[in-house]
Amino acid sequence: MNLSKTQTNALVIFRILIGWHFLYEGITKLYNPAWTSKAYLASAAGPFKGFFIWLSGDGLISIVDNLNIFGLVLIGLALILGFWERIAAILGMILLLFYYLSQPPFPGIEQIGTEGNYFLVNKNLIEAAGLLVLYFFPSGQYFGIPRVFPKTKKSTSPA
Repeated sequence: MNLSKTQTNALVIFRILIGWHFLYEGITKLYNPAWTSKAYLASAAGPFKGFFIWLSGDGLISIVDNLNIFGLVLIGLALILGFWERIAAILGMILLLFYYLSQPPFPGIEQIGTEGNYFLVNKNLIEAAGLLVLYFFPSGQYFGIPRVFPKTKKSTSPA
């Protein structure tokens, strides 16, 4: 990439902020024994309502909760550390799209527990778009684990 130092720094800051958001959300859920996604999923709306209500069932909810918590923590750590950030960006986009589709801001669908009034675009979709940018402009080699431990190139010349 041929980015200026300012552009690179902006991408690094953007990556770390999104990573922090994921990590913090995961840790707060991990250390709150009363937390569950059951009510959120059971109140799903929109075209995928049945799928999300199925996920909230007693047989699946503990698996869904654990996947959600550990997904948030691992995605957050990977983004903060700049390690496997492209994989983290993809997994983060998938997770955010699940959140988006469970409570979509579509016309005629009641939006329960939202912080504002949304029409088609909400914070989950915006953060997923941010992860798409980070996927195409990974910055870990500028500030992250890959900079500290760069890959060594194998020599192909005869010894």
